[in-house]
Amino acid sequence: MEVLIFTLIALAVVALMGLPMALKIVKQYEQGVLFRFGRLVGTRAPGLRVIVPFADVLHRVSLRIVTMPIQSQGIITRGNVSVDVSAVAYFRVVDAVKSVIAIENVGAAINQVPMASGPRRNCYTIHRPLQLRQPFCFPQTRPEFDTRAWQHPGT
Repeated sequence: MEVLIFTLIALAVVALMGLPMALKIVKQYEQGVLFRFGRLVGTRAPGLRVIVPFADVLHRVSLRIVTMPIQSQGIITRGNVSVDVSAVAYFRVVDAVKSVIAIENVGAAINQVPMASGPRRNCYTIHRPLQLRQPFCFPQTRPEFDTRAWQHPGT
């Protein structure tokens, strides 16, 4: 009888310790990607999710739009003028599974694309505006999406 009581108490303690490990909260702006023993099981919607401790791993992926400042880059134009170019990148994860499986760190990968392609893409000739003594500005690109989608439905 004493062994049975001790066993029940031990199981209750283990269950109480394992319960916080089994409950995961996925926020409204996130999507969970569930792996069981390293294999993809699927995605989990926002809310309270139950996983199997020590067997499951739940990666949370934010689906919000992220604004990332791109480090300023110095370039030399065809007119031999040094110019510093800075930018801001906007991105949003569309497929949570691909962002976890295909890329190790999405933020770092997005940050590296403009750093690698910036000097080739931003080679502007400013020789003519300098001859005309006109102010020169690099063209600013506008976001290719409507920002009204960011607003809360009540506003």
